[in-house]
Amino acid sequence: MTAVIPGQERRMSLSEILRDLGDLSHESETLGALVGRFGRRAFGALLFVFAAPNLLPLPPGSSTFLGAPLMLFAPQLALGVKTPWMPQRLRDRRLEMSVLRGAFLKLIPWVEQVERVSRARLTFLFGPVGDRLIGLACTVLAFVLMLPLPLGNLLPAAAISLFALALIQRDGVLALAGYALTVVSLGVLALAAGVIHTLVTGAIGGF
Repeated sequence: MTAVIPGQERRMSLSEILRDLGDLSHESETLGALVGRFGRRAFGALLFVFAAPNLLPLPPGSSTFLGAPLMLFAPQLALGVKTPWMPQRLRDRRLEMSVLRGAFLKLIPWVEQVERVSRARLTFLFGPVGDRLIGLACTVLAFVLMLPLPLGNLLPAAAISLFALALIQRDGVLALAGYALTVVSLGVLALAAGVIHTLVTGAIGGF
């Protein structure tokens, strides 16, 4: 693995950091060290790291494992916190990178494509108010992500991933896509809730 000059990783792109984390030399990583790698882009990067793997086939229960950190970090963004906070016990917790390595390696080509075409635009969608709105949307999506719905994690994970990349790249087009997918995700959730309610009501009425 290429030696890294202190402070250099903060200037690396998200795809480069993911590639470094996917290196076999990284058997485990503390959550605190992971946050430190992303520097000022920590919120966007953390949202991506814990949301995007849900777009890939993962063992049962993975969405709950990955959704819990989202429920910690997304509300902080919604409240306007500048730097992600976590209790020291969580900061010192080691993540087994073997669990995420395969997902990172599959996601890197997609991230690189986004980085090539993305740029800072429609930046009025960010800032103190815009970032909080994104944080609020991601909080709602993180809650939906953790619900035990068949394939119910795909749309929320995709929306959070778009918001995450939007925050990192300051790309308003990605943010708008994230908002659009949020509306679709909530619509699908409402539809699923309606179907479940109808089935339960019908089952109860049959007795």
